[in-house]
Amino acid sequence: MKKINTRFGEVEYDPANLLHFPAGLIGFPVLHDFIVMPNKKDGPLFWIQSVDDPAIAFVLTDPSNFFLDYLVAPDNSEKTMLHMDKDDECFVLSVVTVPQDQKITINLAAPILFSPKSNRAIQVILEDGKYTSKTALPGT
Repeated sequence: MKKINTRFGEVEYDPANLLHFPAGLIGFPVLHDFIVMPNKKDGPLFWIQSVDDPAIAFVLTDPSNFFLDYLVAPDNSEKTMLHMDKDDECFVLSVVTVPQDQKITINLAAPILFSPKSNRAIQVILEDGKYTSKTALPGT
Protein backbone atom coordinates (compact mmCIF):
# COMPACT_ATOMS: atom_id res chain seq x y z
CA MET A 1 0.00 0.00 0.00
CA LYS A 2 1.06 3.58 -0.69
CA LYS A 3 -0.14 6.92 0.68
CA ILE A 4 -0.58 10.42 -0.73
CA ASN A 5 -1.87 13.66 0.79
CA THR A 6 -4.83 15.10 -1.12
CA ARG A 7 -7.76 17.47 -0.71
CA PHE A 8 -9.47 14.46 0.86
CA GLY A 9 -6.71 14.10 3.46
CA GLU A 10 -4.21 11.27 3.52
CA VAL A 11 -5.31 8.55 1.12
CA GLU A 12 -3.98 5.01 1.16
CA TYR A 13 -4.15 3.03 -2.08
CA ASP A 14 -3.01 -0.17 -3.70
CA PRO A 15 -0.95 0.61 -6.84
CA ALA A 16 -2.37 -2.55 -8.45
CA ASN A 17 -5.87 -0.98 -8.37
CA LEU A 18 -5.06 2.35 -10.02
CA LEU A 19 -7.15 3.61 -12.92
CA HIS A 20 -4.59 4.09 -15.69
CA PHE A 21 -4.91 6.67 -18.50
CA PRO A 22 -2.07 5.77 -20.92
CA ALA A 23 -2.47 9.07 -22.80
CA GLY A 24 -3.46 11.21 -19.81
CA LEU A 25 -6.54 13.41 -19.92
CA ILE A 26 -7.25 16.31 -22.25
CA GLY A 27 -5.32 19.26 -20.87
CA PHE A 28 -3.50 16.97 -18.41
CA PRO A 29 -1.30 14.73 -20.60
CA VAL A 30 1.14 13.86 -17.79
CA LEU A 31 -1.54 12.60 -15.39
CA HIS A 32 -1.75 8.85 -15.94
CA ASP A 33 -2.75 7.20 -12.68
CA PHE A 34 -5.83 7.84 -10.54
CA ILE A 35 -7.51 6.47 -7.47
CA VAL A 36 -11.27 6.04 -7.63
CA MET A 37 -12.42 7.60 -4.36
CA PRO A 38 -15.12 5.76 -2.41
CA ASN A 39 -18.49 7.53 -2.42
CA LYS A 40 -19.42 8.96 0.95
CA LYS A 41 -22.95 9.74 -0.28
CA ASP A 42 -25.35 7.83 -2.45
CA GLY A 43 -25.65 9.30 -5.90
CA PRO A 44 -24.36 9.21 -9.45
CA LEU A 45 -21.24 11.37 -8.94
CA PHE A 46 -17.81 10.18 -7.80
CA TRP A 47 -14.24 11.49 -7.63
CA ILE A 48 -11.04 10.28 -9.22
CA GLN A 49 -7.87 11.51 -7.52
CA SER A 50 -4.60 11.91 -9.42
CA VAL A 51 -1.64 10.05 -7.96
CA ASP A 52 0.77 11.92 -10.27
CA ASP A 53 -0.37 15.33 -8.92
CA PRO A 54 -2.26 15.09 -5.60
CA ALA A 55 -3.66 18.61 -6.11
CA ILE A 56 -5.78 17.35 -9.04
CA ALA A 57 -9.07 15.48 -8.76
CA PHE A 58 -12.09 15.24 -11.06
CA VAL A 59 -15.78 14.55 -10.53
CA LEU A 60 -17.14 11.90 -12.91
CA THR A 61 -20.50 10.35 -13.68
CA ASP A 62 -22.15 7.98 -16.09
CA PRO A 63 -23.80 10.43 -18.52
CA SER A 64 -26.60 7.98 -19.31
CA ASN A 65 -27.92 8.68 -15.78
CA PHE A 66 -28.95 12.10 -17.12
CA PHE A 67 -29.08 11.68 -20.91
CA LEU A 68 -30.75 8.37 -21.78
CA ASP A 69 -29.95 8.63 -25.50
CA TYR A 70 -26.20 9.29 -24.97
CA LEU A 71 -24.40 6.31 -26.48
CA VAL A 72 -20.68 6.06 -27.18
CA ALA A 73 -18.80 2.86 -28.01
CA PRO A 74 -15.07 2.36 -28.48
CA ASP A 75 -13.76 1.77 -31.98
CA ASN A 76 -11.10 -0.88 -32.68
CA SER A 77 -8.12 1.43 -32.03
CA GLU A 78 -9.68 2.56 -28.74
CA LYS A 79 -10.29 -1.07 -27.74
CA THR A 80 -6.61 -1.74 -28.42
CA MET A 81 -5.53 1.17 -26.19
CA LEU A 82 -7.84 -0.13 -23.48
CA HIS A 83 -6.50 -3.70 -23.85
CA MET A 84 -10.03 -4.91 -24.54
CA ASP A 85 -11.10 -8.09 -26.23
CA LYS A 86 -14.07 -8.09 -28.59
CA ASP A 87 -16.73 -8.80 -25.96
CA ASP A 88 -15.20 -6.98 -22.97
CA GLU A 89 -17.32 -4.48 -21.11
CA CYS A 90 -16.67 -0.75 -21.58
CA PHE A 91 -18.17 2.03 -19.47
CA VAL A 92 -18.66 5.60 -20.63
CA LEU A 93 -18.02 8.36 -18.08
CA SER A 94 -18.04 12.15 -18.27
CA VAL A 95 -16.28 14.89 -16.35
CA VAL A 96 -18.61 17.06 -14.26
CA THR A 97 -17.80 20.68 -13.46
CA VAL A 98 -19.24 22.43 -10.41
CA PRO A 99 -18.42 26.16 -10.70
CA GLN A 100 -18.89 28.80 -7.99
CA ASP A 101 -22.36 29.68 -9.31
CA GLN A 102 -23.41 26.01 -8.86
CA LYS A 103 -24.56 25.76 -12.51
CA ILE A 104 -23.25 22.22 -12.91
CA THR A 105 -22.17 21.09 -16.38
CA ILE A 106 -21.11 17.79 -17.88
CA ASN A 107 -18.62 17.28 -20.70
CA LEU A 108 -20.46 15.19 -23.29
CA ALA A 109 -18.07 16.17 -26.09
CA ALA A 110 -15.08 14.35 -24.56
CA PRO A 111 -16.21 11.19 -22.77
CA ILE A 112 -13.95 8.80 -20.90
CA LEU A 113 -14.02 5.17 -22.03
CA PHE A 114 -13.17 2.76 -19.21
CA SER A 115 -12.39 -0.95 -19.39
CA PRO A 116 -12.90 -2.58 -15.98
CA LYS A 117 -11.05 -5.70 -17.16
CA SER A 118 -7.77 -3.81 -17.72
CA ASN A 119 -8.44 -0.83 -15.39
CA ARG A 120 -7.44 1.43 -18.29
CA ALA A 121 -9.25 4.52 -19.51
CA ILE A 122 -8.95 6.99 -22.36
CA GLN A 123 -10.62 10.31 -22.99
CA VAL A 124 -11.84 10.74 -26.55
CA ILE A 125 -13.17 13.73 -28.47
CA LEU A 126 -16.42 13.24 -30.34
CA GLU A 127 -16.07 15.09 -33.60
CA ASP A 128 -19.69 15.05 -34.73
CA GLY A 129 -20.46 18.39 -33.03
CA LYS A 130 -23.60 16.90 -31.51
CA TYR A 131 -22.47 17.49 -27.90
CA THR A 132 -20.73 20.26 -25.97
CA SER A 133 -18.15 20.28 -23.23
CA LYS A 134 -20.43 22.35 -20.99
CA THR A 135 -23.85 20.74 -21.19
CA ALA A 136 -26.09 21.80 -18.34
CA LEU A 137 -26.81 18.94 -15.96
CA PRO A 138 -30.60 18.44 -15.80
CA GLY A 139 -32.15 19.50 -12.52
CA THR A 140 -29.37 21.91 -11.50
